[in-house]
Amino acid sequence: MVLEKPLVCRASAADWQAADSERNVINKHLKLLVITQFFPPDFAATGQLVEELVVQLGLQDVDVKVFTGQPGYAFAKQDAPEVEQTGRVWVQRSCTTQLFSRRIRGKAINGMLFAVRAVIHLLKQFRRYKVLLVTTAPPFLPMIGCIINVLFGLPYVCLLYDLYPDIAVELKVVAVNNPIARLWRWINCQVWRRSAGIIVLSDSMKAKIVAHCPEVEAKISVIHSWADEQKIVPIPKAENWFVEKHGLGEHFVVLYSGNMGRCHDIDTLFEAAKLLKDDSVLFVCIGGGAKRESLVKRVAEAALENFRFLPYQEKSALPYSLTAGDLSLVSVAVGMESLVAPSKLYPAMAAGRPISAICPSGSYLSELLKTAGCGETFENGSAAALADFIRGLSQDKARTQLLGRSGRAYLESHFTPKIIAKEYLKVIESAG
Repeated sequence: MVLEKPLVCRASAADWQAADSERNVINKHLKLLVITQFFPPDFAATGQLVEELVVQLGLQDVDVKVFTGQPGYAFAKQDAPEVEQTGRVWVQRSCTTQLFSRRIRGKAINGMLFAVRAVIHLLKQFRRYKVLLVTTAPPFLPMIGCIINVLFGLPYVCLLYDLYPDIAVELKVVAVNNPIARLWRWINCQVWRRSAGIIVLSDSMKAKIVAHCPEVEAKISVIHSWADEQKIVPIPKAENWFVEKHGLGEHFVVLYSGNMGRCHDIDTLFEAAKLLKDDSVLFVCIGGGAKRESLVKRVAEAALENFRFLPYQEKSALPYSLTAGDLSLVSVAVGMESLVAPSKLYPAMAAGRPISAICPSGSYLSELLKTAGCGETFENGSAAALADFIRGLSQDKARTQLLGRSGRAYLESHFTPKIIAKEYLKVIESAG
């Protein structure tokens, strides 16, 4: 096999071991290890969420170390410091392998190699920690927590951003009764049973887990994602340099910011855009993902002029890119409503923009947007209804502003990093 990018690894083990030794002498607080493959400067949403979470936990007197990889999902620079510290938060970045990183099998291999490095780290350093928090980035990472718990008794909490093998089954990567899928489901139950806690992002995700493994219901905590309300604030388009730079001021902008992946519904978005091709509405898609190139191709084939495609933005630009739209759009593909939760929803609320969500009926998004009073949901395939909603808002500035203010207010009272971190802390403390 040919490496698309070289391995990146510069700091010696002695460097971070010495830093850890000094840290252990000084700090006697709860010591938490977080393992996740993605972390800034990687653009992956899960990594950015983990960064904000651990900063808040550090402010709440938790001594945190993050074991992660070099940028490997979407990034502007290929490497970052192997060891760094901010307050109580230490970050150690492992070497990163990029074997065919745009393909599912390549991502799986890269994830497994990262998991091996994480196991090696834990075998050497498990005594330094009181609790382990393992994410599903990569999906099989919680298995590491179970192994280390069996060997050494270190308690672990599973943070489930998405559910596998269910997603792979829905995407028809494997059949529902495939031996690999059946084995994975069995392993999941063993991992969940031994865990000290399970965190999921929605009630529907909890219900899915309980259906697979009823005995773990009591240890599941539903904790939403969040957005930093202090960094992402409503900015008028007339005062936004991002709007001026990309010529977005003359249109009603429907913004899709983030991953356009296999779990998202891009078809309904595209069909709605076709219905609005003669309106002063511009669809701006910022980011990447498995479905991005196919959408670009379809837009070109249909000769649509109401689309603009931009790459992932640096974190420093997000307060401006997220407020460059008049309406934010999130989507979940059919069959994915209980398997994933779109993190892009919360920054859109912080930006003070109304939200339109494309999702299956029964999705938790419907109740959330209704309760927050910040937008509407549309079933997959309801392109005409979505187009009517967009057209209506483009002609009703007062309603657009009202929905945006409602979403912002709801986020400030429910989904800020400080509020959500306290919920995480309860789970972590009970585990330790």
